[in-house]
Amino acid sequence: MKNIEDQPFSYLVKVGHISSNPVTVKIAADPAECRVLARQWGVVEVKAFAAEFEVRRWKKDGVRLKGRVATEIVQTCVVTLEPVASKIDEPVDAIFVPEGSKLARAALTDSGEMLLDPDGPDSPETFHGDTIDAGAVAAEYAAMAIDPYPRKEGVAFSAHVESAEADDAKPSPFAALKDWKKS
Repeated sequence: MKNIEDQPFSYLVKVGHISSNPVTVKIAADPAECRVLARQWGVVEVKAFAAEFEVRRWKKDGVRLKGRVATEIVQTCVVTLEPVASKIDEPVDAIFVPEGSKLARAALTDSGEMLLDPDGPDSPETFHGDTIDAGAVAAEYAAMAIDPYPRKEGVAFSAHVESAEADDAKPSPFAALKDWKKS
């Protein structure tokens, strides 16, 4: 039996049923799933959560999920501690290949180093069996788009000073000797 706390939002897609023609998948969370997502993400409330994907074959055995995830959440303002409502509308583009696929392995140089391009496409994810959890992918993309420091509009840190310029100055290595000579 699935534990909803481990995977609060799940929508399984059978890979074997995906043909060369793309399939549109629309998913949305019910109120109970929204409450669990709110706890998992550390937000006050998830008012709505939905995603729409175009699922298609990628290369021979892979699957590509491309679409959008949209959610409405309520967070706590880091300045005033008042509720802040925000909307997330995030593009999703994920590629999955079966475990053990050559396409999932990172390219190596002659010296055995991995070649990673930070601006290039992500490496394909692997899946086990014959299903991909499109709901978990949607929840992951939405969670990555949540503002970690939400603020109410027009609110800023104004009177807070971490340190003065004199405190930031590098101390002289001879400052300790100055007081030693007096005694």
